[in-house]
Amino acid sequence: MKRTFKRYILASLIVGLLILSGCRQSEQEKVRIGALKGPTTMGLLHFLEEQENRDDSRYEFTMAVGADELLPLIVKSQLDIALVPANVAATLYQKTEGEIVVVDINTLGVLYFVSTGETVERFDDLAGKTIYLTGKGTTPEYVLTYLLEQAGITGYTLEFTSEATEVVALLQKEQEAVGFLPQPFVSAALLQDSALKVFASAQEVWEDYAGAESQLVTGVTVVRREFLENYEEAVQDFLQAHKVSTEWMNTHTEEGAKLVVKAGIVGKEPIARMALPECNLVCIQGSEMRKALEPYLEVLYKMNPNAVGGKLPGEDFYFE
Repeated sequence: MKRTFKRYILASLIVGLLILSGCRQSEQEKVRIGALKGPTTMGLLHFLEEQENRDDSRYEFTMAVGADELLPLIVKSQLDIALVPANVAATLYQKTEGEIVVVDINTLGVLYFVSTGETVERFDDLAGKTIYLTGKGTTPEYVLTYLLEQAGITGYTLEFTSEATEVVALLQKEQEAVGFLPQPFVSAALLQDSALKVFASAQEVWEDYAGAESQLVTGVTVVRREFLENYEEAVQDFLQAHKVSTEWMNTHTEEGAKLVVKAGIVGKEPIARMALPECNLVCIQGSEMRKALEPYLEVLYKMNPNAVGGKLPGEDFYFE
């Protein structure tokens, strides 16, 4: 009788564990991904195209125009993975008290220096120039100011506009002025105005002056810590898929440009074809990710602590 009772208890425990296991599996049947309508999402497009053509895909995807649309979804645990600007990830880490983990860098520098004049041929020529840009009090301003200070360039004037199109219009009027603009807008402007030219990329200038292994980071991929702890295998699967997709986008410009247009990130294929190679799509993970990202966030912190949420993220911010 006792042996029968023990068997009954054991069987009940096994059934209970199986039920719990089934519930746990069902909770992660769908991996919910959010991303922004821009370069940070481009590397993922081939993967998303493949998933769209599968009946058994376990991924749900949301694309937003601004980070303010994604952040509440992450905070409310309505997204598991998100592709966001690097400084937004750091701010979100502080806001959620460390419940956000960065798992890869998906985009490096997308900012470029453009001009219609002949007197500006390289970054060092910016002394005494007027530089037009958008995003006062945001990362483009901090990055530009940092680079100018590092290079010892003085006498310049920063003028801010509300739209990138205003920058191009001003450059057409002022031949000696300079614009500091992001892709893919730069490519669109170059195709529309043959007088406009790119004379330097912020990524290259950053590598010249920032030193060490620091990189100019535009976008990163973050995961909710709870999801990572419960479903690390699912996160690893996504990271591998992200890497493969990014490599495909970087080596298949023609086909990739079609996907960029299909996603609504760029309106026309010629613009997408020109912009895609200039968007610095990457999938940097592990210790290499931290070595590239941490110094960049330190620069933003020194320029304005609020840019990264008031203080630098802790070591647990980096998934190595």
